[in-house]
Amino acid sequence: MAATKILAACMMLASQTHDVPPAVLAGIYQAEGGKVGQQVENTNGSFDLGPMQINTIWLPELAKKWGVSSDTAHQWIRDDACTNVGVAAWILRGHINETHSLSKALEHYHSRTPKYGKKYKKRVLNLMRKNGLLKTDR
Repeated sequence: MAATKILAACMMLASQTHDVPPAVLAGIYQAEGGKVGQQVENTNGSFDLGPMQINTIWLPELAKKWGVSSDTAHQWIRDDACTNVGVAAWILRGHINETHSLSKALEHYHSRTPKYGKKYKKRVLNLMRKNGLLKTDR
């Protein structure tokens, strides 16, 4: 329960900091299903880290942005809930700024390949509906 409250607080802070909807961050979290300290290897040799499953492809850019080594950035993203959620919100905001579309940004959060991005967006939206984070049309 304490971990859930911490993640919720981190999501609210990240959503305000990066001006992204907190419900969308919660939906991404539900779709990703990660945990603090988790590291999942992908078929391409990259890894997904922590609660929001941040891909290690972001490490060089984040390490440079933060002025730390890639190993330090890796550890922060994997092991710190608020850093992980903050990075997820930062990534989503970057995609929103690029596409001018929350819908397209949500697809790009997972993949720029349309068939994968659209499937991911549908999954996130279905989880949001199921958990009362998105109204269902009647």
